Amino acid sequence: MAPDAEDPSYSRCGKDVRRNCVIDGDTLRVQGIVIRVADIDTPETSRPGCTEEKLLGERATTRLLELLNAGPFGLIAWKRRDEDRYGRKLRVLMRHGRSLGSILISEGLARPWTGKRQPWCSFTTRRTSGAPKAS
Repeated sequence: MAPDAEDPSYSRCGKDVRRNCVIDGDTLRVQGIVIRVADIDTPETSRPGCTEEKLLGERATTRLLELLNAGPFGLIAWKRRDEDRYGRKLRVLMRHGRSLGSILISEGLARPWTGKRQPWCSFTTRRTSGAPKAS
């Protein structure tokens, strides 16, 4: 699977944009197929745990867009499995022998994927879910 040669530009995914677009810092659509960047984890933008996570997630999303639009890249199958539990294809994005995810990591916008989610918010900035329990 390679980027669409007829339309190599990427934008943010939205209601009318669902072909070559970025959903968040580690998820995109290539030719309409949802791809999860397999070698990184970036902060959430749709359901962040705190304001800092939301802001960093937006920066990671913007930077991924810049990297994708900087030129052709390849999609390499993930060594462990083809899809995640949500049906997204797991791929590493490569350009000139370097993972685009490693660029996000070096810029502090992502961390290596370890196989499980880690919190992006410190204990003091995490939101609590729901109302406090009555005792």
